[in-house]
Amino acid sequence: MTARSLIALTATCASLSACGLPARPSRPKPEPSAIARAQSTHELASPHRRQTVASSGAATPEQAVRRFARAYINWTADSVGRDMSELASASIGQARSALQLAAAQTTGDYELKHGGIANSGTVEAVAALPASDDRYVVVTRESTTATADAAYEGLRPAWHVAIATVASLPGRGWVISGWQPES
Repeated sequence: MTARSLIALTATCASLSACGLPARPSRPKPEPSAIARAQSTHELASPHRRQTVASSGAATPEQAVRRFARAYINWTADSVGRDMSELASASIGQARSALQLAAAQTTGDYELKHGGIANSGTVEAVAALPASDDRYVVVTRESTTATADAAYEGLRPAWHVAIATVASLPGRGWVISGWQPES
């Protein structure tokens, strides 16, 4: 190989390898700051709060569902706000939100208290929902009465169905994370 061929080969290799390299190293685009995102979307994301439960969970999902359902269906006009608050503090997610709302609505409900309305019942069945690891069908039989309102006289016990969703909290056991009354 002559010197001239060697120079031509080196120049060709150098130009070919230079084609594959960018002129400047490219840097990934930086993520916009929280303030920049808020200015463009008009929303400011808040950090997710870790939900804790006030009481210990149950040893099994079925126990969690039965415990919750019993407390949910047995109340009096004087206790319903407190009962819903306690259930909210023992649950997470959608169930907690729904129960906090129920507690707030029933605490000051004049008709409920004035009528002396109460509900009592039994949990008749709890069964895993087919094709689901965390959802259960709950069947209850309930009676609603009133000490100062004739509207509930002669009302027969009624069957009710709800769908309960459970979650396992590490070191705490099973708790209710969703409660959906169906009837």
